[in-house]
Amino acid sequence: MINVFQPQLGEEELAAVKAVFESNWLGHGPRSKEFEAGFAEHIGVGAEHTVFINSCTAGLFLAVELLGLGEGDEVVMPSISFVAAANAVAGSGALPVFCDVDPRTLNPTVEHIEGALTERTRAVVVLNYGGYPGDIARIAARCRELGIPLIEDAACAVASRVDGQAVGTFGDISVWSFDAMKILVTGDGGMLYVKDPEKARQARRLAYHGLGQSSGFAGARVSHRWWELDVQEFARRVIGNDLTAAIGTVQLGKLPEFVRHRARSVELYNSELAGVEGLVLPPALPEGHETSHYFYWVQMEAALRDEVAAELYASGIYTTFRYPPLHKVPAYGSNLVLPDAELASERTLCLPLHHSLDDAQVREVATALRKAVASRS
Repeated sequence: MINVFQPQLGEEELAAVKAVFESNWLGHGPRSKEFEAGFAEHIGVGAEHTVFINSCTAGLFLAVELLGLGEGDEVVMPSISFVAAANAVAGSGALPVFCDVDPRTLNPTVEHIEGALTERTRAVVVLNYGGYPGDIARIAARCRELGIPLIEDAACAVASRVDGQAVGTFGDISVWSFDAMKILVTGDGGMLYVKDPEKARQARRLAYHGLGQSSGFAGARVSHRWWELDVQEFARRVIGNDLTAAIGTVQLGKLPEFVRHRARSVELYNSELAGVEGLVLPPALPEGHETSHYFYWVQMEAALRDEVAAELYASGIYTTFRYPPLHKVPAYGSNLVLPDAELASERTLCLPLHHSLDDAQVREVATALRKAVASRS
């Protein structure tokens, strides 16, 4: 099976894990700090603003908590988004308010966001579909004008930029995912970025039981009894650990080559699929935009999409659609009609794209896709 997502791990990651074993410290410690600092440098911020956590989802829940969202509040987000963002909002008692998206990029524009704002809007959450930055710069500027906090779900955008600025640094709070299906992987894990220094310190406390200081004599601040607790807020434990951080640091060093490899696969897909009747390729990036190339998606008539996906699967090629529209999920209680999100969800298919994919496999996928589409034209 040619997988749609697949990590690439090797001897360097094994050596990093071995070193953690030999240190006899597996929890949140020096490797976690090293990874936080390295990632902070990657996105161009100070390390005091980043916290390595156990998942991107945990970061979204922390973001909602940091903003004090709750019952009576509304949070605007695109319907084409991962369920974790909506769960984080709904779980607080706030109401996720879904907006439409551009049917080609599957990203919201600033106009989509503005059309969903009300006097009860307390935050905006934006996903960067497939790593495409989308309208993030304009959305962030508009949110600043209105005084509405912006949460960036940058799970797909670990190396995406607009005019040199890292996606994830436009908003007030941002999260990245390092799960097993992402570009940079740690098995499970995520990074939280908080722009405001005081909220960044609060985020670190909330990620570790709400404690004002870590355990250990060197960190003791309560008294000479370093085991005593300084609980400042009621919280849970969602910090990452040195095992996964060690893997992450190695992966971060490989990230530029990972993205270059994915870009080459995208170019080959574009070449192999150019001019196929009934098939629409991903839109070109605007000037100044850089993508992480997380998804490569094609679009076709809705009546064909599921049949094509089934035929590809039968021939050993796994495809998928990410992400099903959230306004259609009954749990969120939305009765909205969002025509472009609904159209895109019926027409879009994500093809295999990962940095272990070789040229022969890209051509194999393209050949099978051309055949499946042509047989139904």
